[in-house]
Amino acid sequence: MTDVLTSDERCDRSALDEVERAALALECDGRLGLTRGFIQHGTVSVYEHVRSVARASSAIASALERAGVRVDRASLIRGALLHDYFLYDWHDADPSHRLHGFTHPSCALTRAEEDFELTERERNIIARHMFPLVPVPPTCREAWIVCMADKWCALYETVAARLPGKGASVSASRHVRTRMGVEADSMTGE
Repeated sequence: MTDVLTSDERCDRSALDEVERAALALECDGRLGLTRGFIQHGTVSVYEHVRSVARASSAIASALERAGVRVDRASLIRGALLHDYFLYDWHDADPSHRLHGFTHPSCALTRAEEDFELTERERNIIARHMFPLVPVPPTCREAWIVCMADKWCALYETVAARLPGKGASVSASRHVRTRMGVEADSMTGE
């Protein structure tokens, strides 16, 4: 959606949903736009992946909120959008990327701290989203939500691309939101 907007429109956040507003703010104020150029899973860019994780996390948070559980939505969404803010192509033959699964959370946190003021919850989300591969578990519910949403989206993006006639064009977050009973976004249809 944002690919067709001018830079002035990208920075006008008034008519967009909470995930798009947060993504555009991070793109205008930092380097989130660079993630459009890096592939994450299959043919899905890092940018598409983090937006999908943020939308799935938002859907899970909505379900929890309906059950009376409080969620810091702003930290949840920003953390989800920044959880893979490592800003390199991990598919490159560079030896430093060999252990990407284990090392990218700390790299993403370092890069995010260079560009943004982060809350403790946002730091926890970014640093702990790869649990149990990274052995220290999340310590707040927002980080647990993103941890689970990330695994669902990664699995879907990896497997869906291999299914006949499916591809990863249908976002994983749409499936999570449908299962959680959350309405489709009126602007994107997701």
